[in-house]
Amino acid sequence: MLRIHFTPEDLTRVRVAPGPDLLWEISNSVQTLQRKDGERVFGAWRRWARPRLPESRELLSPLLPPYGYPPDFLTPSAGERPTFRAAVDALLGTEPARLRAELARLARSSRLPGWAASLARGDTETLTRLGDALHAYQARALVPHWRQIRADVEADRARRLQNLMDGGTEALLAGLRPDARWRPPVLEVTYPVEQCLRLEGRGLVLQPSFFCWPTPTTLADGALRPVLVHPIRHTPGWSAPRTGPGPLGRLLGQTRAELLRATGTGCSTVEAARMLQVTHPAVSQHMNVLRAAGLITTVRTAGRSFHLATAEGRALLAAEEHRP
Repeated sequence: MLRIHFTPEDLTRVRVAPGPDLLWEISNSVQTLQRKDGERVFGAWRRWARPRLPESRELLSPLLPPYGYPPDFLTPSAGERPTFRAAVDALLGTEPARLRAELARLARSSRLPGWAASLARGDTETLTRLGDALHAYQARALVPHWRQIRADVEADRARRLQNLMDGGTEALLAGLRPDARWRPPVLEVTYPVEQCLRLEGRGLVLQPSFFCWPTPTTLADGALRPVLVHPIRHTPGWSAPRTGPGPLGRLLGQTRAELLRATGTGCSTVEAARMLQVTHPAVSQHMNVLRAAGLITTVRTAGRSFHLATAEGRALLAAEEHRP
């Protein structure tokens, strides 16, 4: 049982996250991918994802075991992160002392590979590999389904905000049942271990998560920014393959539409090539067309090209996501 203790001030500082958090979705999905429960919701996605994932899965799975403690540094709280790249940069900037402490805690319950010692020291090369693995996993496992992930998370957020408008913060918290019970001033949450979180005026972020399963989760370190990540309802058959290119695909062509979707959260040329299983020159050619149309912008650093949708590109993506 997780018991979250509220003060009167905390009740005025509860908010619902504005959308899915990519690092939480990566962490939760890596764990869900290794589990066998939730077959009705995630079974088809697991069968689709496992043969398509790059070697990044081998790097992420030991850090995110299917049960038990996942290190907090993998889901940093850095305010309103505008891009996935910024979120990963925040993760890679974790202080070595924290890396050592959290990986040592993980090692007490899970067997870690040899490279984990380098990660615990803050080794630059190992951190770079971890960052590359996160980008590759996001591109291959999440981007193809991101439209549905975002839609279901936003639908959950709308339900939470309706509770808030109808009955205030206490109705918002009570609406988290059956996984949580609001017994003022404590929110009791179904949890695999006994944990107490005292908010002490810091408030609480409710983070709906597509891949959180089967019960809510939070950070292990109560001194970090308080967040409660919770499961949502899923659209039936959400992982079924698309039967057609969709309106954006008909406008831009299927490959360019998929590339524009990938740049919504940012991606490199290498990640895009892996995701779509096309050559790097082909990706570069398509990105040139999207860039000339003003739909993406490209930043080149350390010999790599990183692509991000512009305001115009994001507007196209938003129009597709909210199409009836």
